Amino acid sequence: MTIEYKPKTLNVTVKGKVATIQLNRPESLNSIDAEMIKELVLCLKEISISDDIFIVVLTGNERAFSAGGDLKTMLSQDNDESDFQSIMDNVSELVATMYNMPMLTISAVSGAAAGLGLSLALATDYIIADENSKLAMNFIGVGLIPDGGAHFFLERKLGEDKAKQLIWEGKMMKASEAYEMNLVHELTTNYKEALDAKLEEWLNKPIQAMIKTKKILAEKNRPQLLKILELEKHGQLKMRETKDHREGVNAFIEKRKPKFIGE
Repeated sequence: MTIEYKPKTLNVTVKGKVATIQLNRPESLNSIDAEMIKELVLCLKEISISDDIFIVVLTGNERAFSAGGDLKTMLSQDNDESDFQSIMDNVSELVATMYNMPMLTISAVSGAAAGLGLSLALATDYIIADENSKLAMNFIGVGLIPDGGAHFFLERKLGEDKAKQLIWEGKMMKASEAYEMNLVHELTTNYKEALDAKLEEWLNKPIQAMIKTKKILAEKNRPQLLKILELEKHGQLKMRETKDHREGVNAFIEKRKPKFIGE
């Protein structure tokens, strides 16, 4: 298969039955902006209709998997609700497409996987994390709620109570902590070697049976995921109107501790 779409923010390669999508904004630790979201959707949809691809790998370029949503995008959309709603709709489409892909999906994480970057990793079937990587669901630091289906994925992996505590705390976790919590499936000293080993393992199994199991479970869970994505969109719009959100963003820019007031 040859990928016809040529994105600006992604490096896409196909080798045999494996397509690899590399987030490619290294100057911002592969933070996810509106353009990358749209390009990911287009790329994933093109791959989804291929009969030649069995596995899709998602990874990051250079120092990070993804530091999360691009803060500059957040700032530029602060006073334009319609633009932000469009971005959130695209986020929902991206996550639903990733979760329901008729292929097996793997996230290979090194460096930071935070915010929306972690949500996207959680949407894949298997997460390999380098032992030096850091993971965070850190929306709370700027007065926001998780999006990208994070409430759905975290509740399923951790249970409701632990998911809430993780979201409310919003701390940066070592990869070993995330592994102990079952947020990632594999911890490794060399994520590239671990990825190659997992690909070889899966490609030497009856992979169509594995894909069929994924399809059955994804179809069963799809309505709940779509509901959560819609709730996250409306919730995020409300949070963006709060004083705490504006304080969180200003504190981040000014590199100081925020002073939240609960409004």
